[in-house]
Amino acid sequence: MNLNRAQLIGNLTRDPETRTTPNGQTVSSFGVATSSQWKDASGQKQERVEFHNVVAWGKLAEICQQYLGKGRKVFVEGRIQTREWQGTDGVKKNRTEIVAENMIMLDKAPAGQGGANAAWTPKAAAPSADMPAMASAPAEEEIKVEDIPF
Repeated sequence: MNLNRAQLIGNLTRDPETRTTPNGQTVSSFGVATSSQWKDASGQKQERVEFHNVVAWGKLAEICQQYLGKGRKVFVEGRIQTREWQGTDGVKKNRTEIVAENMIMLDKAPAGQGGANAAWTPKAAAPSADMPAMASAPAEEEIKVEDIPF
């Protein structure tokens, strides 16, 4: 029996970057930081931060783009995957990432969105100029809160 499962609770280190592949599949990538704290032998508080690359596909990618932003606290569950490719300089490169299968937002509306009890509205998805090889997801396919499965 084999198991490849990752579960993270942390904060986004950057806004999700969403693209559409040439075959029409939506993909969103973002970073999540997790930390652990302990006291060393001298009683001093220590902290270590780990940075994780996360990739979401399809409808989950669209939800991430619409609702997540830098600093938001999230639960991400998925599988660990390492990709390998050869860079333009001929050097072999690799990247280990979490392929998200589930995502739960864990915090309230961000500061500046109308206060702690205000309903949070999703950010507008704007195409990025640094994504020439991929097209943005169509704006008319807005995701409604009722469509989110959690």
